[in-house]
Amino acid sequence: MDEKKKDPVKSFLTILISLAFAAFFLWYATKGLDFKVIQKSLSKANYWWVAFAGVFGLLAYWFRAVRWNLLLEPMGHKISSSNALWSISFGYLMNLTIPRSGEVARATALYGVENVPVSKSVGTIILERVIDLVCMMGFLVLTVIFKFDAIISFYNYVTAKKETSTEKHVPTGFEEFLMKIGIQDFAFFYMAVKIFVAVLIVSLVVYLIKFKKAQLINFAKGIWEGIASISKLEKKGKFIFYTLAIWVSYYFAAYLVCFALPETSDFTFADGFFIIVVGTLGMIVPASGGIGAFNLAMKYGFMTLFLAMGKNGDAGGELGITYSFISLPLQLFLMLIMGGLSIVMLAKERNRVVESSQN
Repeated sequence: MDEKKKDPVKSFLTILISLAFAAFFLWYATKGLDFKVIQKSLSKANYWWVAFAGVFGLLAYWFRAVRWNLLLEPMGHKISSSNALWSISFGYLMNLTIPRSGEVARATALYGVENVPVSKSVGTIILERVIDLVCMMGFLVLTVIFKFDAIISFYNYVTAKKETSTEKHVPTGFEEFLMKIGIQDFAFFYMAVKIFVAVLIVSLVVYLIKFKKAQLINFAKGIWEGIASISKLEKKGKFIFYTLAIWVSYYFAAYLVCFALPETSDFTFADGFFIIVVGTLGMIVPASGGIGAFNLAMKYGFMTLFLAMGKNGDAGGELGITYSFISLPLQLFLMLIMGGLSIVMLAKERNRVVESSQN
């Protein structure tokens, strides 16, 4: 498969913006917190629970790899589960550099070792994302059912804070910067930005339709074939089992970390539903590796749980940051280890494929 050379400037800017997002959210999540309290909590943590959570994190990798095989089979591609595993791991590693680049990187890596057309494998990856969204909605429903009181408590907390604060708008750090460069009308500025983005999107769509129509049609056909593969599955029971196994693994990878901290070791299964929903929402933000966004999500998530328990919300926020300083590095560690191994294993497999074709 011929690949166009990537624009290094575009890649650099994408990485820079992603890092800027991460830095901003991390600063916002940790500002005003007592790091001595967080450091003390980290020193008391039982990291055996963290290792146990890591086992479930690895299991999620494997279950996703086996399930991917089931999606590709109806299209006539019986792939090795190990090649699927290393392709997925490589995709996760790429997400640490350029957010959302992992899907294409994963499909390209699989093409190199299994010769599965990228458009078809991307179609199955899109299907996976749709299924993940459905599973995420399931956890959200469970959260609303079992932790509705927590949501109400946080809403009341935020409302009360707004009522006690001054009605005068306090400029954000970004708005203070705009004022320094001479922009005073924020409403007009934000509207102009929205219009610019809308025009940019329309221009991009027109360009793609006019100059890339044939490529788009072929790519769309491959994607549709990948999405439609679920209707041709012969092993639907296995597919459902592996899907549930992936999300049960995600759940325990998130929930078991709570037992590492004495202050959260009494969290219930329902609290675990809340944590995985909040954490997943944090990871959706296009920041490198979820850094900053995940920390902020956990801060507010734990604040919400503490308020529902009648405890101090600010103390919950500090514990949320502490939790994020354990859970997120665990996820990043797994991505780096598995991603590093994937580079070696995929290179070996590609060499084997080349040698086989020459014999």
